[in-house]
Amino acid sequence: MAENYVVEMLNITKVFPGIVANDNITLQLRRGEIHALLGENGAGKSTLMSVLFGLYQPEGGEIHMDGKRVEIRDPNDANALHIGMVHQHFKLVECFTVLDNIILGVEPNKLGFLQKKEARKKVVALSEKYGLLVDPDALVEDITVGMQQRTEILKMLYRENEILIFDEPTAVLTPQEIGELMQIMKNLAAEGKSILFITHKLNEIMEVCDRCSVLRKGKYIGTVDIAGTTKEELSRMMVGRDVKFAVDKAPAQPGETVLKVSGLTVPSKVHHNNAVKDVSFEVRRGEIVCIAGIDGNGQTEFVYALSGLEKASAGKIELCGKDVTHSSVRQRSRAGMSHIPEDRHKHGLVLDFPLEDNLVLQRYMEPRFQKSGFIQREPIRAYAEEMIGKFDIRSGQGPVTPVRSMSGGNQQKAIIAREIDLNADLLVAVQPTRGLDVGAIEYIHSQIVQQRDLGKAVLLVSLELDEVMNLSDRILVMYEGEIVGELDPKQTTVEELGLYMAGAKRNVGRKEGAAS
Repeated sequence: MAENYVVEMLNITKVFPGIVANDNITLQLRRGEIHALLGENGAGKSTLMSVLFGLYQPEGGEIHMDGKRVEIRDPNDANALHIGMVHQHFKLVECFTVLDNIILGVEPNKLGFLQKKEARKKVVALSEKYGLLVDPDALVEDITVGMQQRTEILKMLYRENEILIFDEPTAVLTPQEIGELMQIMKNLAAEGKSILFITHKLNEIMEVCDRCSVLRKGKYIGTVDIAGTTKEELSRMMVGRDVKFAVDKAPAQPGETVLKVSGLTVPSKVHHNNAVKDVSFEVRRGEIVCIAGIDGNGQTEFVYALSGLEKASAGKIELCGKDVTHSSVRQRSRAGMSHIPEDRHKHGLVLDFPLEDNLVLQRYMEPRFQKSGFIQREPIRAYAEEMIGKFDIRSGQGPVTPVRSMSGGNQQKAIIAREIDLNADLLVAVQPTRGLDVGAIEYIHSQIVQQRDLGKAVLLVSLELDEVMNLSDRILVMYEGEIVGELDPKQTTVEELGLYMAGAKRNVGRKEGAAS
């Protein structure tokens, strides 16, 4: 019977140039349930939700709410129907306060004058009711990613939305923030709100969802009750094969030092203290050293200084015996450093360039890609075709696809293809699997291990505890800008790692189980 569904998307078809993103998909959401939408990168999950939110118009199919057909031409129509969405890449105005962002577009006014006092009361009340403790007067650019996400959730609650779409909400959160978000989602569902939850993380689905619908390459595979399924079964539905959750790797065989960091100090942009304080360590050939820590403890600033995006105020960076402390980004790249950046949109890609141009961003000046200063299109296209095949980058129009139109996971694969193919001595990988599905994570982990086994040095920066434990040969824990622990993943536990990350334990000066 149709009446117990609050939303039904029936036979939805959405086509983009060169690709059928949604191929005759039906999705049914019950009132008060948390319903997961699972699929590989580029399976059509975000597209389907963008159709429901009015950002795209489908070529076929219809949407029903409470059994009646509705037309959703734009997000204003969606809001009028009490549908809200937290996007994968937040839609916030950075120089506005939290409160201004929440009321943007539905500003309360009397005779044309803005009435913030009432709005503020309502926001504070909602914030307390759902445990979303955000400071309404803070500027968005000054708050953590987790707080920005809470601002997005408050935006939906302020508009009294009943159907809440979360598009990969945990891709940018720390383990602690993820736990808090899961609790918030349960509270919302208990209030009778219906949640559509797009994610790749099977643990999260098992923890909070009632049902899960799976898409694969734009087609609907099926819907299952979470109580009667397993992670393995879900991954098989999603990828079409069995996926290994453990990383296969032989013990490390460390060689000579490739990266030597001595006393590196980096000032903070947000406050007067230093973001990175007197950090020293080495990474050798044939090993994966991971910097673990809760987001916001100086990892970002450290990587900016290491890669040349920011200047360090003190200390020294040596790459293959050469001092690169004051070198430019290109000079570091030429000296043997490749960098998978944390923010793929800000520092990884030129979104309005085609895929082929993004794949040669660091190499277009090489003789094979240019002649007398003129770019040679044919070799670039041939190289792009080779990378697309080798790294399974899915794009509607191949090398000429605008990168902006690709799914987040395929954008990430493009960056990884470009950086690994540079064949550099040091690979700096920051959150390399953020927002990727289990099949893609398995592939990228194997690529990183392969780099190690080819004698490269790998510096991994990750917030994912499973990734830290599975992939590293040595773990350095960063807390408040300092290295507070060096651990051997074979001799430590996730719980112990968590204590170091929270600043409750330190062992620097006494290296536990670390080959040094």
